[in-house]
Formats: sequence, structure tokens, C-alpha cells
Amino acid sequence: MLDGLNDIDWARLGHAYGAADDVPGQLRALRSPDPATRDEALGDLYTNVFHQGSRFEASAYAVPFLLELLGDPATPDPAAVLGLLSALAIGYDEGVLPEGFPVAEHRRSAEGGRELLAAKPAPWSGDDESEKEYVEYAYVESLSAADQGRLWAYTELSVYDAVRAGVPVFRTLLTHSDPGVRTGAAYTLAWFPEEADGSVPALAGAIDAAREAGVGAASGEVATMLVASGLLGAAPDERWLADPRPVVRWAAAIGRARVLGSGADEATVEELLSWAANPSDDAVFPPAGGVAEPGGDAVMAPAPDGWVPFLDGDLGGYAGLALRQLGPQHTERAFDALLDRLPTVSGDRSLTVLGTALRVAFPDGPAPRGTPLAALAPRQRRLAEVLGRSTEPWLIDGQEFGNVCMLLGEYGLPQSRTAMLAYL
Repeated sequence: MLDGLNDIDWARLGHAYGAADDVPGQLRALRSPDPATRDEALGDLYTNVFHQGSRFEASAYAVPFLLELLGDPATPDPAAVLGLLSALAIGYDEGVLPEGFPVAEHRRSAEGGRELLAAKPAPWSGDDESEKEYVEYAYVESLSAADQGRLWAYTELSVYDAVRAGVPVFRTLLTHSDPGVRTGAAYTLAWFPEEADGSVPALAGAIDAAREAGVGAASGEVATMLVASGLLGAAPDERWLADPRPVVRWAAAIGRARVLGSGADEATVEELLSWAANPSDDAVFPPAGGVAEPGGDAVMAPAPDGWVPFLDGDLGGYAGLALRQLGPQHTERAFDALLDRLPTVSGDRSLTVLGTALRVAFPDGPAPRGTPLAALAPRQRRLAEVLGRSTEPWLIDGQEFGNVCMLLGEYGLPQSRTAMLAYL
């Protein structure tokens, strides 16, 4: 197991904190029988090779060993390994939903990046932290903005392709004994459209098995498979829209909207609208105690009725994103649904709803800074009024959410609730 790990010159490779010579020990620790040791190693890997969503040269070299661990039945926590692999492949999924991973665009952006990476000097591996930081970043900073973009695009694409090599393994895990592993496998398969010809039938087989199991099948698992199928271009059967489990109906609508677009049936549209307007997902997923993913992103633990990994389980937020796939004939109802939900959410969920509403309200781009309220279009004024009379959208954990403030500023709107009220 892990043969060849020592054959790689990890000190020559860089991650978020310089030389990657600590990665081999962290990979080996994922096989430890001690849960605390595994958790620490996983957290270190998130910090080093997936730092706040960024991937590095060492990340691509770590992936084959993670895949080897995933394929070994003796690995203690395959679901955790799957989670790291999917994160390494695409970063945070909020950046690619609702359309899915735009791999062709990424391949174009990465052209020329291979040569730039080959010219990068080795990271500093001595004791002088200031020297390490200088050597690690000086080369990148010496490049033009365009070349920096090519370099990072190629680095991230290399990691993506390394994870893509594990697609056959992910397909086999759709029949794993652990429902968490099956769910993680379906979620990970969703990001590889170039492998859809093989993955769609594999997902269809797993979905058929779930249909035979009836309502006894884990609803979050079935929902994840339906969404993954849609992201790979296969619309879920309309019969799933009548399923007694709310999250399964949600997933069927999400997948159908992704494939059918403006041709989606009214049942799909109505399902999405109901979720996009829903004040809270708690009616479907009662709070079951928060857990934290390694790397610091708080997520809700799986609730009894099921949980899906897409957008960290934000069903209403994902439905709001999916509404824009339905075509202009549904824009007004979609905007109404977004404004119904916005006053009830905070934190990242607020950011998702607000971002979608701003794109609808400002189809031609931001308003010039200082635009009088009377000069705003009707939808723009309605959005400003909802934000003025609502407290929650401005907050995260009870404190002012800077990301919301900055987003509003980008559209030419006041950047605090106090300023918004004065503006109104």
C-alpha cells in the first residue's frame, strides 16, 4: 500500500505553506486505526493541498495515493477521503452550480500553463520562514496577470484530471455498503461530464436499485444520484416528482431543470419555485447538530430525512440558482420566490439568494454608484426595500456579513443596512 510515496521529491513540490515534504506522513496517517490521528491528518491535508479552495502543485501528486486509499477496503474512513477528492477536483461547488463543472472552459484557460509551471523554482525548505515565503511566491508575482491565470488554471486542471482518473473507482462505490460512501461517490461523479457515457448508466443502475427499495432507501442518497444524473445530462424520470419524500422531489426538479431548461414542465417549475421561496429547509431537515468539515467549513450533520452534499445542503439556495435555467418566461415568479426567501436567511445562504436576486434585478450590470432610488428599475427598488426592512440577510452568526456588504457595493447599492434605510 502507498508504494512509490517516497519516490516523489515532495520537497521540490509546493503547497499552501511551502515545501510539501509533510504530505507523505499525512497520507499514511489516513490509514491509522486511531480516529483522532486520521482527523488531524485530514485537516492538515485540507489546509496544505486545499487551502481555502486553492490547489497547488503538490495537490495533483497527492491524488493518486488518495485514490489508492479509497480503493482499499482496509481504509478506515473512505467517505472522508472521497470528500477531500471531490473538493480537490473542483474547489467549492458554489462556483460551478447550477450548470456543473465547465471543463472545456478550464482546459482553454490552462493553455500555456504547463510551461509556466515547469519554469517555477523549487520552494524553500529551510528554516527561514521569510525566505520560504519569498521563494515560493516571488516567481508567481513576477508573471503578468494573464500568465498567472494560466499557471493557476493549469495547476487546478492537473488536480482535476488526477481525480478524474478515479472515476472507475467512484462508480464501483455506488454499491458500497455504507450509504455515506454511495452518496459521496454519486456527488463526485457529477463533476466529470467527459465521463458521462459511463457514469450515467452507473447512476441509473443505482437509482433503479433505490426505486426497487422504495421509500426505505435513504432519501439523501437517492436525491444526490438524481442531481448528479442531471448535471451529467440525463434528466430524472418525471415519476420522481411525485415521490413522497420532499428531498427526492427537489432533486428530480433540480436535475430536470438542468437538462430541460426552458422546456421544463410545469410540475418541475412549481417544485423549484416552492423550494426557492421556502423560508427554511428546517421543515425538511430538522437541525441534527452541526459538524465541521476539515478545513473549517461548517455543515449540518445528516438529518433523519436525508441530506445532500450539493451546496452544503442548501436546498432552497440551489433551487434559486436552478430557476435561472428555466428561461425568461418564469423570471417574474422566480424573482418573487427569491424575495420571499431572502428575509429569512443569513450567512452563506443569504449570499446565495442575494447573488441570484441581484443578477435578475440588474440584467444589464450594476447601477452607477450614487444612482437615486427613483432611477432604479422596479425589481431593483423591490430588492432594496426587502433588504431595508430585513435584518437576517446582512448577518453571519449574528455579526455583519462583509461579503454581503461587498456584493451590494459591486452593484452600486448601499453597503450596510443603516445606509440602505437612509437611501430608501
